[in-house]
Amino acid sequence: MSFQDPHHIRGTRRSKQMNAQGLTAFFRQIHERHPLDKITFVCIGTDRSTGDALGPLTGSGLVLYGVPNVIGTLSSPCDAHNLESAIAEIPADHTVVAVDACLGHPGSVGSYLLSDEPLLPARSVGRMLPAVGHYSVAAVVNVNGPRPYSTLQMTSLYHVMSMASQIASAAAEGFGLSGAEAEARFKLWPLA
Repeated sequence: MSFQDPHHIRGTRRSKQMNAQGLTAFFRQIHERHPLDKITFVCIGTDRSTGDALGPLTGSGLVLYGVPNVIGTLSSPCDAHNLESAIAEIPADHTVVAVDACLGHPGSVGSYLLSDEPLLPARSVGRMLPAVGHYSVAAVVNVNGPRPYSTLQMTSLYHVMSMASQIASAAAEGFGLSGAEAEARFKLWPLA
């Protein structure tokens, strides 16, 4: 894979491009290896950019499904300003699943890059942030171009919300949190 995105995944030879159906299997495999109470989701992004809102939207959805350890929601985003302090507070015995938006080739828009390696956030916009996650999900929200920051700003909110919803519901299903009660709470999304 030769994705050029603002949130590279370290070691892309081990990442897989998947559609929404592959997400549930990915989260189910993580659940088979790690108990949910020892997993922290780090949902990277800001609510001030439509393309980069994928992380906070996903985090809010995960909270509504009952995921116990989530960093990065609409009410409390995890972005470049607080990422390092947020990950420093994660207990050492927790497994981290990083979630972020990225840009890619036209044919990859709407797909997900799944990896058992960390994300490298904000590389294409000139930031040098630490790698995040034992596992990672990068959602390809738009096409990469000469001005990635502008592209993220102009990305369809509907598209980003749909992808965030797919990630949250796949995680809930993969971790066994689906059910009538969880679905009822999720109907409040994305307002949590």
